[in-house]
Amino acid sequence: MSFLQQGRKIIIALSLVLMLVFTTACGSKTIDKTIAIPTAINQSNYAQLERGNSATGQEFGNWVVTTSHGLIKDAYVRDRDKLGIVISPQVKPSEVKDLAKSLTQGFRKNFPDRDLKILMYAPDKKLILTAIYDTQSKQIEYQQAA
Repeated sequence: MSFLQQGRKIIIALSLVLMLVFTTACGSKTIDKTIAIPTAINQSNYAQLERGNSATGQEFGNWVVTTSHGLIKDAYVRDRDKLGIVISPQVKPSEVKDLAKSLTQGFRKNFPDRDLKILMYAPDKKLILTAIYDTQSKQIEYQQAA
């Protein structure tokens, strides 16, 4: 990997972390953890997706898209513990995990004290990666989509 490619990955990851860390969104709610995670976004209903099912989630989803400099085509927040991201074609497959990590860190700052799931979708809206943040261990587990 060339120095420029490595530098690009670092700059993208750091800029997203900084953008997400310096935002504020608050709220707490008891979460039902039995909600099913979609493996793909239904194309016919896609235009009807809201960025969030709460005002805070809506604002955070809007903010993620508008500050991503074109890396994120769409975003949604559900139940203040799930963040779905549709990446743009300019995000390389090798950068998806770093982007998910940055988004997890920012999402955690805005929705603290809860386990989180960040669902990364390809531009064709197929699930490609899930990042799961555990509040007790403070670790992120990554699961590649089948």
